[in-house]
Amino acid sequence: MELRLRPEARLDLETAARWYEAQEQGLGRQFLQEVRLTFNRIRANPEAYPSGYRNTRRALIHRFPYGVIYLPVAGTSISVVLAVLHCGRDPKLWRERSRA
Repeated sequence: MELRLRPEARLDLETAARWYEAQEQGLGRQFLQEVRLTFNRIRANPEAYPSGYRNTRRALIHRFPYGVIYLPVAGTSISVVLAVLHCGRDPKLWRERSRA
C-alpha cells in the first residue's frame, strides 16, 4: 500500500509538529514518530479503520489527539492522506479536501 500526502496534509503535520516542539523540546519529534507509526499501520491494513464521509477513513494517532484522514483510491493500492488534524477541529476542514 502506498500513501500519498496532499500538500495540505504535509502542512498539517508541519504545523502540529512545530506547535508540540514549542510546548516541550523533543515533543514535536515524538509526534512525528507516532504519525509515522500510524502511516505504517494504514499501509499494512488500510481497511482496518472505519469508513466515513465520502468513503474516507480515519486512523487515530496514539498519544496525541490527532487523526489521519485518508481516502483509499478504488481499484489501486494507493491511499491519499487528506489531513492530519486535531480531533477537536471542525470536520469541514477535511471534508472540503475530500471533494478535490
